[in-house]
Amino acid sequence: MASDADGITRRDFMVASGTALAAGSLPGVAAAAEEMPARVRIALEINGAARQLEIEPRASLLDTLREQAGLCGTKKGCDHGQCGACTVHIDGRRVVSCLTLAVQAQGRKVTTIEGIASGERLHPMQQAFLDHDALQCGYCTPGQIMSAIACVKEGHAGSADEIREYMSGNLCRCGAYVGILAAIQDVAAKHGDA
Repeated sequence: MASDADGITRRDFMVASGTALAAGSLPGVAAAAEEMPARVRIALEINGAARQLEIEPRASLLDTLREQAGLCGTKKGCDHGQCGACTVHIDGRRVVSCLTLAVQAQGRKVTTIEGIASGERLHPMQQAFLDHDALQCGYCTPGQIMSAIACVKEGHAGSADEIREYMSGNLCRCGAYVGILAAIQDVAAKHGDA
C-alpha cells in the first residue's frame, strides 16, 4: 500500500477524509465517532483453537481472519457479499465473512478452509473437488468448498437443481460449475452429511 514520507497510507487518508466530511454534514456524527473505541478485544475459536484478537469495532470477519489471524485461505472477492469467495462457517452455519463483523463472532466457533482437513488427510469435499476437476483458477474454491460442505450438511443435495439453488451464492468466473456439481453429488452420495 502506498504511503507518503509521513507514513500516511491512501486508506488512512480516505478514512480521515470520509470521517471529516460526515462529521461536517451530519449532526452528532462527530460525537458518535469520538465515543467509538479505537480497538476492542474479542475471544473466539478459529479452526478449533481459542484466539484473542484486538480489532477495530467495524472490522469485518474476513479482514480479521486474513490480517489479524494470518489465515489467507478465505478470499476477498467482491467485498459486497455477492460472490461467496469469503464463505466460512460460524457455529456450523455458512456466512459470507465480508458482511459479518468480527465482533459478531465473539465467543463463537469459526471454521475456515484451513480448518476442515484432518492433518494431511483432506476433507472429503476437498478430495472430491480434486477428483472432479471442480476448480480452474482456484480463487473461488475455498468459498465454494465451504458452501458445498454446508449444502450437504443442510440436506440440500437431493438433486442437481437443489444443489444449484443452494450454491447460487457462490460464483465461479472460470465456469467450473459442472465439476462443482459433480463433487457435491459425489460427497452427498458417499458421506451423506460430509
